[in-house]
Amino acid sequence: MDEEPKSVKDLLVEAKDASELMVDLAYAAVFFNEQKLAREVERLEERMSGNLHRLRMVAMLAARSPEDAEGMAAVLWIADAVEKIGDAASDIARVVEAQLGIPDALRRDLRHADEMTARVRVREDAPMVGRSLRELSLASETGMWVMAIRSGIEWQFDPGPDDVIADGDVLLIRGPEEGVNGVRELAGAPPLPEPPDDDVPPLSDLDRAVDILIELKDLSEAAVGLAYSSLLFNNRSLAAEVGTLESRSDALHDELESWVLRSAYEARDPDALRGLLRLGSASESMSDAARDMTWYVERGEPLHPVVQLALEETEETGAQTVVEAGSAADGRTLRDLRLEAETGMFVLAVQRGPRWIYRPRGQFQLRAGDRLIAVGPEEGAEELDRLCRVPAPAPTS
Repeated sequence: MDEEPKSVKDLLVEAKDASELMVDLAYAAVFFNEQKLAREVERLEERMSGNLHRLRMVAMLAARSPEDAEGMAAVLWIADAVEKIGDAASDIARVVEAQLGIPDALRRDLRHADEMTARVRVREDAPMVGRSLRELSLASETGMWVMAIRSGIEWQFDPGPDDVIADGDVLLIRGPEEGVNGVRELAGAPPLPEPPDDDVPPLSDLDRAVDILIELKDLSEAAVGLAYSSLLFNNRSLAAEVGTLESRSDALHDELESWVLRSAYEARDPDALRGLLRLGSASESMSDAARDMTWYVERGEPLHPVVQLALEETEETGAQTVVEAGSAADGRTLRDLRLEAETGMFVLAVQRGPRWIYRPRGQFQLRAGDRLIAVGPEEGAEELDRLCRVPAPAPTS
């Protein structure tokens, strides 16, 4: 039986989800120095390229008038940007495949990036054994997403909501650092040990290079998230903020190259520093792709409805809400609210008056009137909205 042809919307959804999974798996491959994860990124790139090729064919066939062609041109433009994000993820994975060398300091610092990667083995009789991912709702309950499940020696990448956890499974997860122990508890595993509270030695040139790379990674991922949000909400202000982040990315990349060159004399194997430079270049390419994605929004050009429909159906949804005076969020910090761990929503930016604050940290205090832009699971968006709004008064009898 022939497979039913997919629509432009379906193909765009698959390409976006694949590119985001590629980025997550690529950084996981770096963190764990895992060749199999890197190879999966290459496989996903092939699949995504095939989907985008079909998308271009379907889009051309669907254009029956100049107006149709103009609308589909925007879809193809965005599809090209999605492909560039996937290409950048592939470049990150090749650092592992080619064994270019990654300093240990980078793996330590990746644990403290905006979103970290971890893996945990499910123990016998653990609370999650025999339960499906839908039942566990890890994204909204702990803020962590399951990227892959290893059963024995077989990996299952991008598992679905109906997949059931068995004892002995190894989960590859990503999300906020504070959410890891929540998943470990459900898996019957002990909590991660607290890092030693030793005196911090002076930063070396290599340490500075690694710190800049982590900031570049966080910034590029935030730029991509804001770019998708600008498309979903057709918001020129968000699109302009993506341009600001892309400019900052260029400056950080220049700074990274400078510190890597300075650190060459102290490195045991200077040739291994090529890995840092490749990672930096890939992260900058992601920011460039995010900027490309916002071109139509920045210029006030109309977007084809299929773009918004596609973004509404992807695995991670965008959300926006305003903090109301007297709500649970008013006057509290993001750390106090534990937004990521409690709702699964990652706050990309906060608009306060005319100013945007992107990637707000845990100590950031929300105020009435703040407008939040966040990404995460659909059920998390509802919980975020509940925290930011004043409950309606109970009806009187």
